[in-house]
Amino acid sequence: MDLKKYLSVSPEVQEAIAAGKPVVALESTIISHGMPYPQNVETALNVEKIIREAGAIPATIAIIKGKITVGLSPEEIEYLGKKGLNVIKASRRDLPVLLARGEDGATTVTTTMIGAALAGVKVFATGGIGGVHRGAETTMDISADLEELAQTPVMVICAGAKSILDLGLTLEYLETKGVPVIGYQTEELPAFYTRTSGFKVDYRMDTPKEIADAFRVKLDMGLVGGMLVTNPIPEEYSMDPEYINKNIADAIEEANQLGIKGKETTPFLLDKIQKLTGGDSLKSNIQLVFNNARLGAAVAAELVKG
Repeated sequence: MDLKKYLSVSPEVQEAIAAGKPVVALESTIISHGMPYPQNVETALNVEKIIREAGAIPATIAIIKGKITVGLSPEEIEYLGKKGLNVIKASRRDLPVLLARGEDGATTVTTTMIGAALAGVKVFATGGIGGVHRGAETTMDISADLEELAQTPVMVICAGAKSILDLGLTLEYLETKGVPVIGYQTEELPAFYTRTSGFKVDYRMDTPKEIADAFRVKLDMGLVGGMLVTNPIPEEYSMDPEYINKNIADAIEEANQLGIKGKETTPFLLDKIQKLTGGDSLKSNIQLVFNNARLGAAVAAELVKG
């Protein structure tokens, strides 16, 4: 198997991995589908800056001209940001076709995990993961992110699952797949825009070292799959649960009326919620990504200590 045909790792990321330096993977859907240009590019570059300032190397991942590219250049980030919604949102099922055709793709949590694992990056910081959608008991709408967490050995640091999902069923699914759900300095699952959800995590851990130690054991034992670390949004950017939940309910109702399904659901709902909240949800989204990047760098630094 010649992965070089399909994988391009930047010299900086290659050197960092070879030298045992901490590296943090970042997704690219947030650039193409998460927010408008130029805010998307500014945010992506700021996340990279935060990781560097914390002593780690950022590795933003995307599919560029038919290659899984690990460690985008600023020019490639600008290219994706300008192309925006015209870039295909690429999940696991899309990889063979996009790579065969030499096309571009923005990586979701799933494909960022795949790219990170292929390059040897163990820690990935993002906003929120996908999960079991509301009504999935009849629609079977379950994010591929959960399956990837079950099989790919990458730690995902996020602000919980997006509260547009069924959080209880998402936790049940992860439990069935044997994925540990860790709360960083919390016993309660954060719900993306808010610090609370009413659901418990599997374990609370209060330091990056504790998290790194547990993940190292998982890797050492050869237990398949990743680990989910949930990091609550900082208090000052957290939104009122009643307010955000009402806006989520309104957005879901509109999506149902319009017949929006599948991978179009999440971008539609996030965009609608942003409009309903007058942009407040987008500000919260950006801050929680920054917060996860800081924790990602700290955990990656502990992980390489061995």
